[in-house]
Amino acid sequence: MAAPTFSSLLHRDLGLTAVADGRKRLRPEEGLALLKEAPLPALGRLASAAAERIHGDRLRTYVIDRNINYTNVCTAACTFCAFKRNLNDADAYVLGEAAIHAKVQELVDIGGNQVLLQGGMHPDLPLGFYTGMLSGLKKAFPQVHLHAFSPPEFVEFVAVLEVDGFPTARPGRGETLGRGAWLAKLEAVMRELMAAGLDSLPGGGGEIFGPHVRHRIGPGKASGAQWLDVMETAHRVGMRTSATMMFGHLEGRMDRIQHMDAVRSRQDRAIEADLPGRYLSFISWPYQRENTPLDRLPDHDPLAEKRGGEPFPGDVLAEAVARGEVDPEDRAACRRVAPGAGKVLRTAGGTEYLRTQAVSRLYLDNIHSIGSSWVTMGPRIGQLGLLYGANDMGSVMMEENVVSAAGTTYCLNEATLCRLVRDAGFVPAQRNNRYEVLQEHPDTPDAPDRRIDDWSTQRPRAQRAAFEPGVKAEAKDGPATVPLTVTAGHVQAAPALA
Repeated sequence: MAAPTFSSLLHRDLGLTAVADGRKRLRPEEGLALLKEAPLPALGRLASAAAERIHGDRLRTYVIDRNINYTNVCTAACTFCAFKRNLNDADAYVLGEAAIHAKVQELVDIGGNQVLLQGGMHPDLPLGFYTGMLSGLKKAFPQVHLHAFSPPEFVEFVAVLEVDGFPTARPGRGETLGRGAWLAKLEAVMRELMAAGLDSLPGGGGEIFGPHVRHRIGPGKASGAQWLDVMETAHRVGMRTSATMMFGHLEGRMDRIQHMDAVRSRQDRAIEADLPGRYLSFISWPYQRENTPLDRLPDHDPLAEKRGGEPFPGDVLAEAVARGEVDPEDRAACRRVAPGAGKVLRTAGGTEYLRTQAVSRLYLDNIHSIGSSWVTMGPRIGQLGLLYGANDMGSVMMEENVVSAAGTTYCLNEATLCRLVRDAGFVPAQRNNRYEVLQEHPDTPDAPDRRIDDWSTQRPRAQRAAFEPGVKAEAKDGPATVPLTVTAGHVQAAPALA
């Protein structure tokens, strides 16, 4: 009798078929075992089975929206960010109404239905700036869904915005208001923005929730607990949200699992309380290191670890925290457990990305959608993500400034997204923010990808930030001076997709 394979043992020991079928929930230690040990093809098959149970095996979706970064001024000091500018930097900017409306008009011209508005944590903009931006967009473009302001922005709003009946605090110190006042002001600000036109919240700034990692990568930024509280408040007032995770830096693999577990637990709470809002989606992507302060750290050597060398210190600390052996808020205790934690990087490539995405589909059994991150990983890995648990290809990318400031991102148009989905064996379909299908594109001559005769004119475009260091960007009330990165017809440059 043949010896059982590792794959068959893993299936039997963890009940993975039942997990994919929705009959069993993964525990954190089981999620870690998958992330560390499961054969990649088997993991892909399981995640695909889970995705097909939820979404069927025919359609895979995308959205036509635009990411508008309305300011790059930020009080945080994130070590993974190359986008942030200080208030008086020469290339600091705040987009004026004319510039924002011009960008949204270009989106509408190519059939877009959603805008993603995010910016740095600006210390001086008043509440009226944000309500005016939203109400002006709703008046000019009533058909466009406004998906705006990530949890770290809301945390800064609570600290610095002047709101009748509530105190203020210094930037990054909103917790000094006291928890009761903090939550009350958060809800008051959120309701003001909703009244002005805010429709839903993006999940930016999730990074890694664990405080033993977060204080190293995001000084001055929302804590993991604050991030989760912002989203729970949004769910309570009726908004739908997304959740994100940025990995492949200082964190251990158990930190990723604990991050997913926190999202799953909060979604359980929303479901049990019958809140009107929920998390709709989860998107993860690897850290992009170029031009960031974190890039100065040395790289961990995984081959040396496999030969019996020192394990990655982030794993040592993460697993000690998960076992309850160390308080993640106690920095001295963390240093004693893992002296090298935070001093060495373990970046993630395509294989680690697909592994993490597949585990997220299996672990997050109460989250509707898993998005593929082609923006950072490139079109082909993004396409492969559809075979590793993802059901959604995200948005066409007209421009992107935050991630591209720290490395290359990719710009794709609707025809190319449709081709990627179709070549993966699915029918592409345009959706809205609620993941409702607006239009299917079966294999007919009028489908966006079938209308293209010459694919050399539709090449994916590798992009770096539109706002490079030393370049003066748009003034607060002036016209746009940085050219947009795509036209309504096509994107250009970079190697052919074929």
